[in-house]
Amino acid sequence: MPSLRHIAGGIRSLFRKKRAERELDEELRGFMDMAAEEGMKQGRSQKDALRAVRLERGSVDGAKEVVRAAGWESFLETFWQDLSYGIRMLRKSPGFTAVVILTLGLGIGANTAIFSVVDAVMLRPLPFQNPNQLVVVWHTPPPKSFPGVRRFVVSPANYIDWRRQNDVFTAMSAIGIHRANLTGMTQPESVQQRLVSYDFFSMLGVLPTAGRAFTSVDDQPGHGSVAILNWAFCQAHFGAPKNALRKTIQLNDRAYTIVGVMPPSFDFPFQAQLWTPLAWTDKEHAVRGDHNYIVIARLKSGVNEAKAQADMNTISRRLAQQYPTEDAGWGALVVPLRDLLAGSIGPALLVLFGAVGFVLLIACANVANLLLTKALGRDKEMAIRAALGASRRRISRQVLSETALVSIAGGVAALLLAHFVVAAIGSPIAGKLPLSIEIGLNGWVLAFTFAICVLTAVIAGVAPAWHLTNTNVNESLKQSSGKTSADSRGRRARNSLVVSEVALSLVLLVGAGLTIETLYLLRQVNPGIDPHNVLTVPLAISQKRYPAVSQQTNFFQLALEHIRALPGVIGAAAVDSLPLTGGSTQPVQVEGQPPEAMADQPEAAVRVISPGYFSAMHISLMQGRDFTDADKAGAEPVVLVSESFARRFWPHENPIGRHVGLTFSSGPPRTVIGVVGDVKLYGLDVTQSFQTVYSPLLQNSNNPVMTVVVRTTTPPSSLIPAITSAVHQVDPQVPVTGVLTMDDIVDQSLSPQQLNMTLLAIFAGLALLLATIGIYGVQAYAVRHRVREIGIRLALGAQRRDILRLIIGQGLFLTGVGICGGLVLAVGLTRLMASQLYGVTATDPLTLAAVVVVLTLVALAACYVPARRAMKVDPTVALRYE
Repeated sequence: MPSLRHIAGGIRSLFRKKRAERELDEELRGFMDMAAEEGMKQGRSQKDALRAVRLERGSVDGAKEVVRAAGWESFLETFWQDLSYGIRMLRKSPGFTAVVILTLGLGIGANTAIFSVVDAVMLRPLPFQNPNQLVVVWHTPPPKSFPGVRRFVVSPANYIDWRRQNDVFTAMSAIGIHRANLTGMTQPESVQQRLVSYDFFSMLGVLPTAGRAFTSVDDQPGHGSVAILNWAFCQAHFGAPKNALRKTIQLNDRAYTIVGVMPPSFDFPFQAQLWTPLAWTDKEHAVRGDHNYIVIARLKSGVNEAKAQADMNTISRRLAQQYPTEDAGWGALVVPLRDLLAGSIGPALLVLFGAVGFVLLIACANVANLLLTKALGRDKEMAIRAALGASRRRISRQVLSETALVSIAGGVAALLLAHFVVAAIGSPIAGKLPLSIEIGLNGWVLAFTFAICVLTAVIAGVAPAWHLTNTNVNESLKQSSGKTSADSRGRRARNSLVVSEVALSLVLLVGAGLTIETLYLLRQVNPGIDPHNVLTVPLAISQKRYPAVSQQTNFFQLALEHIRALPGVIGAAAVDSLPLTGGSTQPVQVEGQPPEAMADQPEAAVRVISPGYFSAMHISLMQGRDFTDADKAGAEPVVLVSESFARRFWPHENPIGRHVGLTFSSGPPRTVIGVVGDVKLYGLDVTQSFQTVYSPLLQNSNNPVMTVVVRTTTPPSSLIPAITSAVHQVDPQVPVTGVLTMDDIVDQSLSPQQLNMTLLAIFAGLALLLATIGIYGVQAYAVRHRVREIGIRLALGAQRRDILRLIIGQGLFLTGVGICGGLVLAVGLTRLMASQLYGVTATDPLTLAAVVVVLTLVALAACYVPARRAMKVDPTVALRYE
């Protein structure tokens, strides 16, 4: 076996050879430069000089090419050598390699999946011409009437004034969201109809793929009987677009001629199935107080949102002066169209994107820890490489090439994981957006995944590369074969990585805990109704088929009679807007309050109901009486009010017998005959109790769209066929679609929180698993390389429980440091998700304490197995351990 002196002599010889090669290279470059200068001095051009050099000393350019090719060949050769050697090293430890690839696959896959959604919703350009010029213009209501509300839909008259008076938009379109009954086909059905101005499609820069767009003539009163179809709707009913053109369809018993078909996937806004012109009448043009339309506009070239906002503020002040009764206090708000697309899911997506970023960092820390542990066993190998002339750069490249291999393999696994995750979460998210978008793996997502793989390879490979390039050659060569350099540098690096994993895991666990608590608290909220065993049946009738108010009310009365007669039905009633789904509001005039202009009148939710609604929904009657069939047209106009309404306007008085005027409803003020419990109208997470006025169906005009609620003694869904048959006995042309249980509606109202909670819980669980592996790995390594020390302790009289406390104590110390750092991070970062929480603060002490306990218990479990192994060390064997 060669001695250290022979090894040192060999190393010196290699160094001399390297120095000689460098000197030879310098002489060659010097000769080429001198030859070129000599040719230039003789009056030759540089080109001629080089040609002369080639003639005298062979081809200098050729020499350069040879040198250059040799350099590339050398680089490629060493590159492939690094990869081949890295593959062989990874194949030697298949279990280790599988764990590393799986860890990276989970971390990168989670990031790829969430980035796919973020890219589709928030980054990808909208599929319109110059989408950055498109904005939404909202009304801003008076704070007194709508406390806390910043965005409101627009009235027809205000839209027309905005369109005429603005100097900042090239086009502006109003959009009405409607459902219509389609008849004349195989079965009647309810379709999503969108009423738009004639230039809606040209403003977006998207024209029909077949036929034509609307013209200004189509938008005139009496000329709006044309329709443009969505591609999928056309395929389902007519096949090819050419088969649909010039065909006639019946919408609400009115004939519409099909003039165009839009391109595939265009269903803006909100899954539109067909579009028809606004074609407002003169009376509809003048409506200023009734707000029902979304307004989209295109900015002129060179105009930004700030300038557009200033122009709309000027117009709003002008309209408030011209129409003080209706427009006083109303303003306008200009926001990018992208805001309408992202909506309320934008902040949640950013929270999830931050969460998966933490998961990736934890995965990188875990892989770095595993690689560093493996690297500590390669000190002698790298020392020999360094002794034979390998530079630090060469050693670093070897280590990083191995990291890159597992990172690329992890990226492939990540794409497979991301495919399934996107398929699971893409549809629920896309269904909540106003525009159909494709959420999937595209070129940008693949580029993002590749970038993440490169970043991961660098992050995970830095620690082992740094350690191996800073190896003390003499010390490593003097070590015996049974030992590795488990020195303080490696131990500090591994401990630091574990502390980082614990800290990041705590942040994710706190975020998941807050969303779990939010969902739990929301499910404990009393919606004011009993949603169990209630079926909701939307019904819409044609005003052309039922033009008179008496005909409309007669239809719903007959339908309710047939439904109530069905076996298993214990109550049925009709309402214009279900709880938790929104609905209309309007100004009210309350007896006992000073008279005010309409713009200053308080707003209240107004619901039209049939007798029996409170009984069917189990809404408590606090005071007075319910509606009866005697509360019909011609009788004394009456209303019921919610408890919060009575408490606001008559806090110390009896509300029964008081009067309420509905500003948008004709007739005298209505007498309050009862008070009912508050109901959550706009979602379980809306904290304020919205004051509500209930008006009887028989005393209201123009109610063609109602929802029947049916309370049953049997599973509600089992009665859908019987209820459909009962409605068709009254009118077979009325479609019965969109039937849901009230429990389904409650679940839909909680679906954003449910999705956030599920994903955050999964990411937090993954982080906890990785942190557990990290703690276990560090402690297991420590035990394996402290066998001799443990044997000495035992030989000197230490008890096995002392060894248990030693190993567990060290693991808990690292966990405690990580918990302290994580708490600081959590207190700062969880504030960013405050808008996603309900009933709990971002620094909820109960959640923080629970997470600390969970992490501590997990750390105990991770430390216990190595500690048990340490307790079983035999001192006799340990003292001979190398």
